[in-house]
Amino acid sequence: MKILVTGGAGFIGSSLVRMIINETDHEVLNVDKLTYAGHLESLEAVVNSARYQFEQVDICDAEEINRIYNEFKPDVIMHLAAESHVDRSIDGSAEFIKTNVNGTHILLEEAKQYWQELEGERRKNFRFLHVSTDEVYGELGETGFFIEETPYDPRSPYSSSKASSDHLVRAWHHTYGLPTMITNCSNNYGPYQFPEKLIPVVILKALQGKDIPVYGTGENVRDWLYVDDHARALLKVVEKGKPGETYNIGGHNEKQNIEVVHSICDTLNQLVPKGVDYRDQISFVTDRPGHDFRYAIDASKIKKELSWTPEETFETGIKRTIQWYLDNIEWCEAVTENNYDLKRLGTA
Repeated sequence: MKILVTGGAGFIGSSLVRMIINETDHEVLNVDKLTYAGHLESLEAVVNSARYQFEQVDICDAEEINRIYNEFKPDVIMHLAAESHVDRSIDGSAEFIKTNVNGTHILLEEAKQYWQELEGERRKNFRFLHVSTDEVYGELGETGFFIEETPYDPRSPYSSSKASSDHLVRAWHHTYGLPTMITNCSNNYGPYQFPEKLIPVVILKALQGKDIPVYGTGENVRDWLYVDDHARALLKVVEKGKPGETYNIGGHNEKQNIEVVHSICDTLNQLVPKGVDYRDQISFVTDRPGHDFRYAIDASKIKKELSWTPEETFETGIKRTIQWYLDNIEWCEAVTENNYDLKRLGTA
């Protein structure tokens, strides 16, 4: 297939692009604006492939998106481009609405026009996959799981913008027949994650000998999904998923934030011992405003219908992740140079 990936220089997008090039025969066009979180350094392993192309384009530029659709002629669009950091959305929501809502609308409108002009098998087999988050469902108490039919209840500017884009994608399917699908995933982690999210921040702060910030009491619960497992699930969806369907993707790894931090500290104590316990650097800080208590995904639908289950446990995945950051400190320095210093965001 010819696959157009938006946001392919981001964390999840670059994992997906590397997997497509390294493990399939598909062709990829990566469309990325290259904001602070998009880095071509994450794609150096595939940049010389004859099946890989890159275009630096903003998904909000309808004219450019129209040109790309008609020049590349994709069989599949995998839409991952998004502003994705809750703390940043608290500090400035406008960019989240622009990219996540308006950008998705432009991609859908241009895709509708492109798809309507296709014929035969190409029209029948065309797919538009929208990659979203479990945060659109709101928060859970101490029990229960998000399923595909869970009512939406977003609580942050970020999750609200993703919920809005999900609704647009469903509307373009029901109104125009565009063969769309949606995935809602739990918290991703793994190599090449921009150092603003919990796991890379903890790793780098620990190594720097600085305070490791933990929001509130650290008891908020997340389901953790290794990024390559997520990429594998997304490929399953575009290859076997049904238009109009939603698939929840989870890692079956519920952990309190403090448990995650302890796991990282304990692993670093083994891999990079410094004579004192890394746990001593933990510092509890003022909680994020409106911090959802717990997310947990029921991924039984994608297991049953598409035969996908995660390959990594949290224990194996976190060790691989920590080792990758230890081996790639220069990547962290390159992508954060002049644009991020691990400082706290989103205090409202």
